[in-house]
Amino acid sequence: MIVLKDILYKVTINAVVGTTNVSINAIQFNSRDIVENDLFVAIKGSLADGHDYIEKAIEQGAIVVVCENLPEEKNEGVSYIKVENSSSALAIMASNFYGNPSANLKLVGVTGTNGKTTIATLLFQLFKNAGYKVGLLSTVVIKVNNQDYKATHTTPDSLTINRYLKQMNDEGVEFCFMEVSSHGIHQKRTEGLEFKGGIFTNLTHDHLDYHDTFADYRDVKKSFFDNLGKNAFALTNADDKNGAIMLQNTKAKQYKYGLKNYADYTAQILEHSFSGMLLKVNGSEVWTKLIGGFNASNVLAIYATAELLGLEKTEILRLISALESVSGRFQYLISESKITAIVDYAHTPDALKNVLETINSIRTSNEELITVVGCGGDRDITKRPKMGHIASALSTKAIFTSDNPRTEQPEIIIEAIEKGVEPQNFKKTMSIADRKQAIKTACQLANTGDIILIAGKGHETYQEVNGERSDFDDFKIVETLLKQLQK
Repeated sequence: MIVLKDILYKVTINAVVGTTNVSINAIQFNSRDIVENDLFVAIKGSLADGHDYIEKAIEQGAIVVVCENLPEEKNEGVSYIKVENSSSALAIMASNFYGNPSANLKLVGVTGTNGKTTIATLLFQLFKNAGYKVGLLSTVVIKVNNQDYKATHTTPDSLTINRYLKQMNDEGVEFCFMEVSSHGIHQKRTEGLEFKGGIFTNLTHDHLDYHDTFADYRDVKKSFFDNLGKNAFALTNADDKNGAIMLQNTKAKQYKYGLKNYADYTAQILEHSFSGMLLKVNGSEVWTKLIGGFNASNVLAIYATAELLGLEKTEILRLISALESVSGRFQYLISESKITAIVDYAHTPDALKNVLETINSIRTSNEELITVVGCGGDRDITKRPKMGHIASALSTKAIFTSDNPRTEQPEIIIEAIEKGVEPQNFKKTMSIADRKQAIKTACQLANTGDIILIAGKGHETYQEVNGERSDFDDFKIVETLLKQLQK
């Protein structure tokens, strides 16, 4: 139990009805989770408004209600706290409730359209291999040193974040690396956290179903850097024009990394193959198992972050050479018949372009490049024709298919993708709504030496149709199909 007034520190309060000298059991923002002596935070969401469930929360035992609009009728014995923003209040209270755990470790946030998972996960891997106790909050998994937990969002809700950070404190974790999504920033999930550093990867076309304009999307990302403290570092990508914008109002110490433009940390690709790359990073050569120019940029961000966090240069290079690729990020296998299958999370136009250009820079003109790609339903529809254009222009064959159609008809999504195909590329494309059949067709079309790219889902192990999820793992499916076709 904790006293209410102790967790309201730094919350912007407009009015108080009742006492703040009351002990609460837990903080909840879902009325169904309320038990006796809990605090209920009423949040206005996109689908439901928590203010409509205040009475239900009180019936279930809530003794404190935090809300933006006070109800007309108030229950005796219940304290009401009217706040400026419920989401912000939830995040700050969650941090206070768990003893401000972010202040007790070196927390680094990674934001941008592409590369967040790779950078955060590989930083976890690098510091773990260096002998530190480390935490990770990512799209793929949550890790508290040696323990793995299932991830449900790129950036979890603020209660979940602080609960895991407190667990990290309890287990002596020193460093934590965290993906910070635009949704998470906009919904105030990271408010109240004390970051040691922030990393900006890039900004490309994505999430315009949620953010009204690209400028809104950019400015939400920027607000993360605006809120960094003077003792933190802000590391941005000099090769992305938005990198400089991220630094405009930050109080943090500023650093840049880049492959093309002037920066504090630079790198060049000296050799490139499907087995990895030889890079020159700030004048020193290092071999990495990662592949592609986009991964050279990711490695550079990892190198810079490790140095800014105090690791020694020679040690960082040694640790980089041992890093293993992240699940669903340019994850590949070579079949007995020498067909290369690559599974990648590329689900934005820029990410797909990067992966296809990387493959084309390595392959010779003798191999076919067959791309299987779709677009998610109930998401940004403007990127669909762009994905079709890129896949058909940069592949020798493109198969358009389903990728979590959710409540939309797969055929309608595919039609939108097809609209981006230019006339000279019509003959290179086909559409197969069933994703497994599309992958099977790609395997049947491939001959010795050919390359299959299965893009969009990466690490995901499900397919979502009409609100229901079924098991679906691109990597396992293509691996099985290639083995079957070899018999």
